[in-house]
Amino acid sequence: MVGLKKRLALEVNRNLQESVIREHPLTTLFWECTLRCNLACRHCGSDCHKTAAFKDMPVEDLFPTLDSIAKAYDPHKVMIIVTGGEPLVRKDLERCGRAFYERGFPWGMVTNAVGLTPERYKSLLESGLRSVTISLDGIGETHDWMRGMPGTYDKALKAISMVASSGAVVFDVVTCVNKRSIKQLPQIKELLISLGVKAWRLFTVFPVGRAAQDPELRLSGEEFRAALDFIKATRKEGRIKCSYGCEGFLGDYEGEVRDGFFICSAGITVGSVMADGSIAACPSIRADYSQGNIYKDDFVTVWQTRYQQYRDRSWMHTGECAACKWFRYCRGNGMHLRDASGNLIFCHLHRLQEQ
Repeated sequence: MVGLKKRLALEVNRNLQESVIREHPLTTLFWECTLRCNLACRHCGSDCHKTAAFKDMPVEDLFPTLDSIAKAYDPHKVMIIVTGGEPLVRKDLERCGRAFYERGFPWGMVTNAVGLTPERYKSLLESGLRSVTISLDGIGETHDWMRGMPGTYDKALKAISMVASSGAVVFDVVTCVNKRSIKQLPQIKELLISLGVKAWRLFTVFPVGRAAQDPELRLSGEEFRAALDFIKATRKEGRIKCSYGCEGFLGDYEGEVRDGFFICSAGITVGSVMADGSIAACPSIRADYSQGNIYKDDFVTVWQTRYQQYRDRSWMHTGECAACKWFRYCRGNGMHLRDASGNLIFCHLHRLQEQ
């Protein structure tokens, strides 16, 4: 049961969010630079393969979008996050990053770190790399099981240690909590602290892609509550900044497991350019919600005049959401949790109430 104090905080936060939604300042641009990947992760929700149907987008094709953004916004305040697939499979990633840096955009990447050698890391830093997110999904065989390949744990660990000790970038580790890794959370925490990691994000799988058919990846209600309680306790310890991802509204856990309250920032402050040029929001959101394509549309014009589905979520107030007393603050949950018809695929509140 959410108490009065938290209800008041949620109401204040809702008003602040309304202002951000009205202004919708672009602060983050994801670029899906490739659909190729060097792993076959159990929980992958994309169509990534070692070879991809779409060839890697030439970075030059992105330049008109970046130039358009730089005219409308201060590029120093728009973070480009390179994702995939696996960004490091692009041999020209340094050239891409240098082009971003020369145009005034800070940039970072999300990586499985298999290819993040000391030599590659050095060259990326010289190309203006400013942030790195590395996945660690368990200890030893648990991580390798998630990643679908032996030896990935050792490579991830070496990369995490290297990046953390360098202090050269904004850095965090992300962990997908599943039925195997949840038992290892205390061990993972101590390991990351010992390596000098300062920030750790945990998330859980939603039933899309490969994860939809794998019951070992999905937590029960009891396990989900245990994971959130672990985050709360770790935050109180203050030895590492631990938080839950921006996946969904968490009821009484709001304000306890993140620095702020839930908001789906997709299409509000977060945009993306996908591998085929589609203009989208968060890369986790299905293609049905794309707003245009950079090969025929100006990104900034699309950003300023479209994205209505993202900024006015009243269309979500149907089905099970219609009778939910928390819709005012949840706004229908994350956009990535909607199917092609707009129906809710998954609700975090429901899972919290499961026995």
